[in-house]
Amino acid sequence: MSEERETDQRTGRAAAAARIAQQQTWVDQQIRVAMERGDFDDLPGAGKPIGDLGSSHDPDWWVKKLVERERLVVLPPSVQLRKEDDELDDRLDTIASEREVRAAVEDFNQRVVAARYRLPEGPPLVTMPRDLEATVAAWRERRAERAAARRTTQAAQPPRRRWWQRRR
Repeated sequence: MSEERETDQRTGRAAAAARIAQQQTWVDQQIRVAMERGDFDDLPGAGKPIGDLGSSHDPDWWVKKLVERERLVVLPPSVQLRKEDDELDDRLDTIASEREVRAAVEDFNQRVVAARYRLPEGPPLVTMPRDLEATVAAWRERRAERAAARRTTQAAQPPRRRWWQRRR
């Protein structure tokens, strides 16, 4: 069974080929109509040069734009671990249970040890694993100090009435 192709009566060519040939003029006509309507007036960046148009080709342009747009910070592992080590006590203070504190310190220590066995990427790794028991003991002391400070401020204030208690 042979397929009969639809042909244009005027030219004798296939209708699909004629539509493809006319597509460019149809697109140009749509752009012309939109310009007459004023759809392209007052677009952001009008009259300004397109950024990075004249620079050489960079295959990683999209990664750089993503980092810039999302304000991501990409640090070498040694610097990232050093930064995490500085912020670890503050992060541990937000954790309520000792089990979670131990898990967080063990995770940090595992990442430090793993980074020590890898080839160095960037500056040398000077961060050492934390002593688990000493870190947990320091967390307990800070937690007890915060609880004592909270009790002294609560003792200085009169007791609050709950919303369901009536005033007499």
